[in-house]
Amino acid sequence: MQGSDTIFDKILAREIPAAIVYEDDDVLAFKDIQPQAKVHVLVIPKRRAASLNDLKDQPPSNISAFLIGVSNAAEHLGLVQGGYRVVLNTGRDAGQTVFYVHAHILGGEPLGTFGS
Repeated sequence: MQGSDTIFDKILAREIPAAIVYEDDDVLAFKDIQPQAKVHVLVIPKRRAASLNDLKDQPPSNISAFLIGVSNAAEHLGLVQGGYRVVLNTGRDAGQTVFYVHAHILGGEPLGTFGS
C-alpha cells in the first residue's frame, strides 16, 4: 500500500479538489467530506507515510513538523481557546481507511468525553 496513490496523494497533487483550510511547507489540512463534528478537518504531512507506525521511521524533524502543523491548523481554525480533539487511526481495526497517515481535528462544539 505504501507505493500506491491514495486519495490524499491526489489531493496533495491537486489532482482532485478538496476544501483546503490550511497549508504550510509541511502539511495540508482540508475539510472531511463526512464530518463527525462542527469542525472536522484532516491534516496530512507532505512527506508521506502510510500510518503512524511508518511515520516513526522518518526523521524526528518530519514527525515534529507534522505535529506542529496539526497544532497550527487548529489555531488557524480558531479552536485553541475552546479546545479540540486530535485522532490518529492506525490500521484497519482502528478504522483507518486511507493508508496515508493523517490526523483528524474535531472541534467547534463540546465533544463527548473520550477516555479521560
